[in-house]
Amino acid sequence: MEAAIVFLPLLAAILAGFFSRFLGGDRFANLVTCSFVSLAAILSWVVFFQVGLGGPEADKTITLFRWVASGDFVFDWALRIDTLTAVMLIVVTTVSALVHIYSIGYMAHDPAKPRFMAYLSLFTFMMLMLVTADNLVQMFFGWEGVGLASYLLIGFWYQRPSANAAAIKAFLVNRVGDFGYGLGIFAAFVVFGTVELDAIFDQVPNMVGTTIHFLGLELDAITTISLLLFMGAMGKSAQLGLHTWLPDAMEGPTPVSALIHAATMVTAGVFLMVRMSPLLEYSDLALAIVTFVGATTAFFAATVGLTQNDIKRVIAYSTCSQLGYMFFAVGVSAYPAAMFHLTTHAFFKALLFLGAGSVIHAMSDEQDMRRMGGIAKQIKFTYVMMWIGSLSLAGIGIPGVIGFAGFHSKDMVLEAAWGAHSAIGNYAFWLGLLAALMTAFYSWRLLLMTFHGPARADEKTMAHIHESPLVMTIPLAILAVGAVISGFALYPWFVGDGMAGFWRDSILILPEHTALENAHHAPYWVKAAPLGFGLVGIALAYAIYARGLERGRWWGEYLGPFYRFSLNKWYFDELYDFLFVRPCMRLGRLLWKQGDGRVIDGFGPDGVASTSRRVAKGISLLQTGYVYHYAFAMLIGVVLLVSFYMVLGQ
Repeated sequence: MEAAIVFLPLLAAILAGFFSRFLGGDRFANLVTCSFVSLAAILSWVVFFQVGLGGPEADKTITLFRWVASGDFVFDWALRIDTLTAVMLIVVTTVSALVHIYSIGYMAHDPAKPRFMAYLSLFTFMMLMLVTADNLVQMFFGWEGVGLASYLLIGFWYQRPSANAAAIKAFLVNRVGDFGYGLGIFAAFVVFGTVELDAIFDQVPNMVGTTIHFLGLELDAITTISLLLFMGAMGKSAQLGLHTWLPDAMEGPTPVSALIHAATMVTAGVFLMVRMSPLLEYSDLALAIVTFVGATTAFFAATVGLTQNDIKRVIAYSTCSQLGYMFFAVGVSAYPAAMFHLTTHAFFKALLFLGAGSVIHAMSDEQDMRRMGGIAKQIKFTYVMMWIGSLSLAGIGIPGVIGFAGFHSKDMVLEAAWGAHSAIGNYAFWLGLLAALMTAFYSWRLLLMTFHGPARADEKTMAHIHESPLVMTIPLAILAVGAVISGFALYPWFVGDGMAGFWRDSILILPEHTALENAHHAPYWVKAAPLGFGLVGIALAYAIYARGLERGRWWGEYLGPFYRFSLNKWYFDELYDFLFVRPCMRLGRLLWKQGDGRVIDGFGPDGVASTSRRVAKGISLLQTGYVYHYAFAMLIGVVLLVSFYMVLGQ
């Protein structure tokens, strides 16, 4: 059953990609991909209840075959099935199945639908390979596989130069992080003599204090490996510094945004860090760095989301910010809280992305919120779905009673940061609260600009506004159920009284790391603070945008440089263009024109060819066609020959 979960999407991708033109075209591609991935989702829920609610005997490793055997470098291709894997299986396959179904309607008029559906299923397979990996190399295979699939999906509309540029940017930025991940694998093999996870984890306690030589320095082995793996996680999960690819990736079709950038690929980094908890727990420095980066990312992305006007980019920066929450939860050793927020976030963020897609579908592909407004009555169902997603994202609920999914998980993350009782924990807690205020603000700014106020679209667009078909609205309804109930439904298992039995050996938290335990005893003001900050953000959004955009424009002019700083995304793209892109372009041009053209070609193929031409041209001058020239040349030859023999004879 576990192998079927992993390989059904691959089979669907092969059938849809290579055989749909012979077996029914679009209809066959829709049927095979949706049915196979949906079956994988159903089986994943079965595995989740069997493993998550079972005892230690439910955990298992399924060996498929020996993959590599080269000296001491030996490992199998195996599927690791434990609670952590089971949670990721339901997240990946459930969201993927709903996105597949939604895409039937959203991509109905696209001429390359079989290719799109095949790419979606291929991505799902690669993600499943990643989360079921039993060793670092197998995980790296899935890691690079989702990078490849995301490149194909982001650049699906390859006729658009912006889509091509976004796909290349995502691929290249992720290569930076993946380079660190690759070095982390090498370092792990050097230190532990294996890449198998269980073998590494068994050795970690005995390797505390071990050092390795890296970049001319003698560094702590566990910290170095942890930070190298974290570098890979930063790329995939769009953390500060390696985040620039995520907003540009919105050039892909909206279902791609929901699948890759809400629930699956971007959470791979969080999954990696949680999977490596038996390693991270022995490096306080690595944990502190993860906390700092996560908290700073949460704050940074929230500030940028305040001013964006593209509906998908607002949600994209929201994703970046929420990933920051997950990472600083990892940094304070609250791994279950990170996974809790990862799971609830998958539901409400996929709901928001697909809801945005429904808006774009209704608005004839318009994505700029400044050209929307006044459409709540025309697309009432989508409007309600976006409200549910926004309430969950903003973390609205009553502390100690009930709330939307994001309320339970985000509050637990913030309470764990407070419960760390450390300087870095307090840093994460207060930045997280500020991010919660801004999250609520830009969520209601999105709702007000999109659905309320006067209509700002042209008459032709307004005349064609319509609700999405059932094939698109049913997935929204299912995700809305998850955005409402997943928080309190999963709370007892993920972070409540049943936490120890649920996670068992899939997560390690050392006894001295008590942030999660302290979170359950946090004072009421800590529990109520996120809600209070969120309500302030909502009130500010209403005060500025309830009557239209004029007051928002006034505030933009009043705040001046701060507004432009946020609107231009802290100028990261401009900075990277100045520091990396332009120098690389200049260096490339120098090596092309001078190195390759003048030196290599000049002294190599081009030089030999030009010399041959010059010699041939010189010799051709002797061939004049006049007899007396040839007679004179023969006379000179005779004189030279006679002179030679005379000299030789003497």
